[in-house]
Amino acid sequence: MHLIRTLLRVLVGGLFIGHGTQKLFGWFGGYGPDGTGQFFDSVGIRPGRRNAMIAGASEAGGGALLAAGLFTPLAGTLITAVMGQAIRSLKMDKGPFAEDGGWELEALLAAAALTFVEIGPGPLSLDHALGTEHAGTGWALLALAAGLAGPAVLVEAGGAPEPEPQPAA
Repeated sequence: MHLIRTLLRVLVGGLFIGHGTQKLFGWFGGYGPDGTGQFFDSVGIRPGRRNAMIAGASEAGGGALLAAGLFTPLAGTLITAVMGQAIRSLKMDKGPFAEDGGWELEALLAAAALTFVEIGPGPLSLDHALGTEHAGTGWALLALAAGLAGPAVLVEAGGAPEPEPQPAA
């Protein structure tokens, strides 16, 4: 029946729904798009509000898809994208361990999401029920690559300095 796989998938997905809605709506003690956007601006993820909305939608949407076991490779990509960017922007220089502010939790959550991409969401999932289940190492590697590349492109493009105004002739 794969009960534990289903419980873990729903737990991880549900927690991401919560984290996303903190950014999108200020629920569960979150700061909403404005407060999260100000934080993002302060750490160099610009424009902050736009990227807060993207991160929140990726977490909430990816979490909902993962919990339902629907479009599981997309869910893994979205979750990996947010966790990869958090590691890149906030955690990499602190080492792996959480007590030092490190990246272990973010890496573990991305690995959990990618695990479901590799092994599949299981028989208690919408992907299975609809016959749309895609799983395997190739799918997991694709989700990992897209998850790491996507936010790097978005943040790099958004953080470009404004062009210098040209003097009037």
